[in-house]
Amino acid sequence: MILAPIGFLAEDPATGDPTLVDFGHDPWWIVLIKVVGVFVFLVVMTLFTIWYERRVVARMQVRPGPNRHGPFGLLQSLADGLKLAFKEDIMPLKADKVVFFIAPVISTVCAFTAFSIMPFGPFVSIFGTRTPLQLTDIPVAVLLVLACSGMGIYGIVLGGWASGSTYPLLGGLRSSAQLISYEVAMGLSFVAVFMTAGTMSTSEIVNAQAQGSPVNLFGFEFTAPSWFFLLLLPSFIIYSISAVGETNRAPFDLPEAESELVGGFHTEYSSLKFALFFLAEYINMVTVSGLCATLFLGGWRAPTSFENFWPGINSGWWPLLWFTIKVLLLLFVFIWLRGTLPRLRYDQFMRFGWKVLIPVNLVWILTLAGIKTLQKSTSMSQFDKLFAAGVVVGVILLLALLWPQKKEEPVLPVEEQVARRPQGSFPLPPMDLQVPVSPRAKRLTAERETVPATSEEEV
Repeated sequence: MILAPIGFLAEDPATGDPTLVDFGHDPWWIVLIKVVGVFVFLVVMTLFTIWYERRVVARMQVRPGPNRHGPFGLLQSLADGLKLAFKEDIMPLKADKVVFFIAPVISTVCAFTAFSIMPFGPFVSIFGTRTPLQLTDIPVAVLLVLACSGMGIYGIVLGGWASGSTYPLLGGLRSSAQLISYEVAMGLSFVAVFMTAGTMSTSEIVNAQAQGSPVNLFGFEFTAPSWFFLLLLPSFIIYSISAVGETNRAPFDLPEAESELVGGFHTEYSSLKFALFFLAEYINMVTVSGLCATLFLGGWRAPTSFENFWPGINSGWWPLLWFTIKVLLLLFVFIWLRGTLPRLRYDQFMRFGWKVLIPVNLVWILTLAGIKTLQKSTSMSQFDKLFAAGVVVGVILLLALLWPQKKEEPVLPVEEQVARRPQGSFPLPPMDLQVPVSPRAKRLTAERETVPATSEEEV
């Protein structure tokens, strides 16, 4: 707010929300200011999120957390970042030096690029120039985020492969499998948003959530909620789960499982290269949180009902604050999950992605397509449309409940399992956990008993 007198933070009195046609007309210095602004926003959010996570987890574990450097320990993350940058950089002897160096750069660049299409607010005035509070927008902006997240996994896979070590390689392979599983579920969760908003542009998706749609139900008229997380609740839930798996966060942090792989794909990394991987992980958390706020939580808009009390709540630079608050609330969920849930077993993790998230998403998309078709039908009454939609939903629920499940085989007693082992199998230790006495031990015991005892008088 200090720069308001020179026009940098002055609110724009113009009305109207940004659309695709409003991008690509800014002068080069406005574009440069926006690029620097996005970069600073992500770096500051990363430093704050690290402190935020440590303080929240400390609160859950009833301990203080960082509280020494700066007010409330806010400068602890900056101190840790500087310490990492100046540590000794160790290069493994068997590493592919070129790929080992470029892998963290790929992850970091893709993480920064994905945030370029996020809308922070409506039109504002920057040094007297009217411009949208968004770096850029394209007709397929949401797909750009998927492309950048897919490319970012290459950095993890290549980093694990180029390290020349077993544990990083396993972590990289897990990352590739995790990408295939949860990227599909995340992409399918966007389909419902595209069908409802009629566009893939992030700015126009935010505009589609501006006003609620009037609904007439049995003579009662009311306004349906405008934010998609209520209208498209299954897609919101699936996206939230997939986003945790996509960012390698607990309980889905299998590519860097400390108890199994030491540190996973970044075991051999140190100094600035490790810091870049660390930075990319937290930027990806901010990116998926910002995308969730854009697609499902109204983007930079405050709730529509608040405009009755504050008409200018969604104008000027205030929407940047609402967007940041939504991102911080979603980041709290990431931290909450890490401090609460244990890590999943790998087969459970893959089964959940392929056999639960993707089938449920496909059924939800078909159901939504049927509902949209009924809404466009003019030959049916409102009651008939609701009845048909209810029948479809009821049939789907019955199929889900009555679908035959695979019966688990009964667990046999240990003695019966041992008896069924084929002949020539490896020997087993005793089932009663009693180790037989060694024959040599018996000889030693017998020799000690034959040696005559020396009396005290002879000594």
